[in-house]
Parts: sequence; C-alpha cells; structure tokens
Amino acid sequence: MDKYVIEGLKDKLPVVPGLNGKEEYFNFAVLVLLMYVNEEYHFIFEKRAANIRQPGEICFPGGKFEPAIDTSLRDTAIRETVEELGVSSEKIQIIGNLDTVVSTMGATADAFLGILELRNLDDLQINLQEVEKVFMVPVSYFEANEPEVYQVNMIAHPSYFNQAGEEVTIFPARELGLPDRYTKPWGNVLSNVFVYRVEEVIIWGMTARLIKDVVAKLKSL
Repeated sequence: MDKYVIEGLKDKLPVVPGLNGKEEYFNFAVLVLLMYVNEEYHFIFEKRAANIRQPGEICFPGGKFEPAIDTSLRDTAIRETVEELGVSSEKIQIIGNLDTVVSTMGATADAFLGILELRNLDDLQINLQEVEKVFMVPVSYFEANEPEVYQVNMIAHPSYFNQAGEEVTIFPARELGLPDRYTKPWGNVLSNVFVYRVEEVIIWGMTARLIKDVVAKLKSL
C-alpha cells in the first residue's frame, strides 16, 4: 500500500464518526415529542397496543427505518409519528438531533427532539392498532425526580442448546485457537437500566434513557 492509497483512504473517513457495525443492528428512529400546555412543556408518551411487539410498554413515537420509503432516519421519526398519532406533519417541528441510543438487545435508536404544535391531545387521531393511549407528563416532573437505576448482567454465550437439547456452537473459539475461556460464557458486564415511576406508570429502558438525556441537557443551560 503506497502513499497515494492513504490519501484515497483519508477521503473515505467520515467527517462525523458514526457507529461501527450499525447495519448489524435493528435500526429505528424515535421522536422525543414535546407539547406546550398550561404554560409549560410536557413529554408526549404512547402506551403500546396489546397486539404489537413489546405490548403495553411506554414509549415515544417511532419505528423502523424503511429504505423504500424514508430518505433519512429523521423522515422515519416524522412518518411514524404521523402514522401513530394521526397528526399532520405540518404540526411537527423538529428541533434537532439527540444522541443515538444503543440497546444491549441489539437495536439502535436515532433520536430527534421535536415539538407537537397542538393545544390538546384530543386533536389526535390515534392509530389504535399500534397505540392503546397517549398521555403527557410535565418535563418539570423529570427535572425534579431522578430515575431509579438498576442493572442487568450481560454475558456472551459462544453456544446455545436447541429444542432437541443439542449444543450448537456459534462461535468456534477452540477451532480458532483462542484462549480456553472463550469456549465458555464470558463477559459479566453490568448495564444500567433507568426507571421512572409516574403515578401508576413505569417508564424504563431506552425511553427513560432519552428522558434522562434531555433533562441533563436542560439542567446544563
């Protein structure tokens, strides 16, 4: 490899670093949505319908990137919000990007912060096939209440047992000549899980992490 190849490689490097291996994840976009009611901003939350993935959980509007439809993840966030809440895209003002969240379960959420320019949730036409209900909570509640912090233990397994009880090796550490410890489960990495209790509702996981991020940015102003 000569110096001219290095110059060409330099041109291929990203201006803004991305996430290595992002295409291997389930990629979706989320719109952290705010609405101004009673002279203060509120977060808008959805409770997921019972017949879809992760039923009954609390989330922000969002969904999977569809390359045949969306030109960007920003488009995904807007499209999914329009579909789920039954609101015109003209009523959604995007303020900017939030940091991408990487889930320990193999998903990435490219997040955006936006404002819903409505005065009342009754103006929404909720898609009941995806959303059981929509509700709002003042941002000030989360500014005054820190999330509870729990942890889950993440362990890498080089093999698993199928339904017939047979061990299936998916990472052949011994064949590759790697140290013996990689032939058994390894890792033991603790990952934080944030939880907010809002009356009788539990808000946790990626949604709670996004709330925490926005609140931290507000407190730094």
